[in-house]
Amino acid sequence: MSTSGMLHTSKPSHSQQYPLIGQLAESIVSGWQKYLALSPYQLPEGLGYVEGKLEGEKLVIENRCYQTPQFRKMHLELAKVGNNLDILHCVMFPRPEYALPMFGCDIVAGPGGISAAIVDLSPTNPELTLSVSYQKALGELPKMQFLQPRQLPEWGDIFSEYCLFIRPVSPEEEQQFLSRVENFLKIHCCQAIVAKPVTPQERELYFAGQRYYCNKQQQNDKTRRVLEKAFGTEWTERYINSVLFDLPKNTPQM
Repeated sequence: MSTSGMLHTSKPSHSQQYPLIGQLAESIVSGWQKYLALSPYQLPEGLGYVEGKLEGEKLVIENRCYQTPQFRKMHLELAKVGNNLDILHCVMFPRPEYALPMFGCDIVAGPGGISAAIVDLSPTNPELTLSVSYQKALGELPKMQFLQPRQLPEWGDIFSEYCLFIRPVSPEEEQQFLSRVENFLKIHCCQAIVAKPVTPQERELYFAGQRYYCNKQQQNDKTRRVLEKAFGTEWTERYINSVLFDLPKNTPQM
């Protein structure tokens, strides 16, 4: 069963997932629909919807993918392992002819609540800094305080100074995180729709920045270990390289 070639406009499924994950998935798709002109993005055959087993529990992965004039690929993944683990993963890959950062958001939840929630607009320029317009918009957002900020991984130099990485400890903090993701997404979409194409030389640089981002994200051993346990090494390698963090070998041409 594969849903990869269809353009869904209904809210994501997995009604039994952790409440914030369902809320955030619906909010992300609604934001895309509100601000951007969506069309389908074709995932590799058989990877739109996947079922497997992980330590005796059923593992379900549902992928939703779109594209727009500004974004080569907008990917939302929802994964569920029995009643033990719920995951949301989202990345927006800009077309390299636009000087845009990478929107990324992840949530990991279990029976005890959310263990990790992260959102960022990660720079893709050689200096790994956000543009002045992004810094101004993000700097004007209201300040938020969270009781348990989390430390970024060793490979986390791809993240911006505005990255929010926390373990929310209350429903109020969960809703604050949801609000911040919505703010980031609105800023990103509004910046994207007024962005002008860059020169061919700059396009090479921004594409290199995307490649650097993807290479760093592939160093996340936790994701790789979970997938390898459920589906094996070969399948995992294909899934990571063709669904989660895929990039063409050469810079796409206009």
